[in-house]
Amino acid sequence: MARRFLPARAYDLARDQLGSIRQIYLRSNRIVRRGDFADYQETVLLLHGFFQTRNVWEVMEDRLRYDGFGVFSFDLGGLFSRFNTRTIGELAETIATKIEGVCGRYGLDRFHIVGHSKGGLLARHYIQHHGGDRRVKSLVTLGTPHHGTPTALIGLWLMAGGVLSRSPYDMLPNSRFVKLLKRDSFPAGIPITSIYSKHDLVCPAPSAMLRPRPGESSMKNVVVQHVGHTALAYDPGVYRVVRNELAEASRLWNERAT
Repeated sequence: MARRFLPARAYDLARDQLGSIRQIYLRSNRIVRRGDFADYQETVLLLHGFFQTRNVWEVMEDRLRYDGFGVFSFDLGGLFSRFNTRTIGELAETIATKIEGVCGRYGLDRFHIVGHSKGGLLARHYIQHHGGDRRVKSLVTLGTPHHGTPTALIGLWLMAGGVLSRSPYDMLPNSRFVKLLKRDSFPAGIPITSIYSKHDLVCPAPSAMLRPRPGESSMKNVVVQHVGHTALAYDPGVYRVVRNELAEASRLWNERAT
């Protein structure tokens, strides 16, 4: 098999790490609204990452629906009203309010969350500090910087040193937000799985690896190979792990309920 030219390989690398410009960044952030997500036995909320849009979930959503899951997501706003640049604290409050409205309107009681990158941090903050422990069955994070990531400095540069958005500060190692997450324990009854890649250049493996304290048995790490940061949201091998983790969490939940 002939080797691809260097520019083509560089494009593939950039796409896997940052996503397709045409498919994720240039497309409208509007999605087809479905009102049937609460009718499924298991429902999943998808939360996307910093400076991306809900379009990153297109493949994941199709696969989840095909496998029998209800799926919903939120427009997280941000720069140009679409790029998820609001701080995690602001978003967590907004998400908590939106979720209660959705649950009341559609009769949804409990659901799972899959969060990519910053979306995983948003999910953790919602669960740990905004009442999400009463709603969430499980959390799966993809390339989420649970300990912050040095590449958030690039985000600060993109946001003009914090003038356009202070969100990258939340994702720096040892930031006030990261320390807050580490200080408060994650609810023991909610399984949390961190899926991360050794080839993720945006969120290096040590940044994404959960480090449970004594007694925190609900935390799990799954490492994958040769998958870029954004590709974690649509890679077929990663999806199989996500599907299995959701199925196992559902099984445990049903056992507890009986």
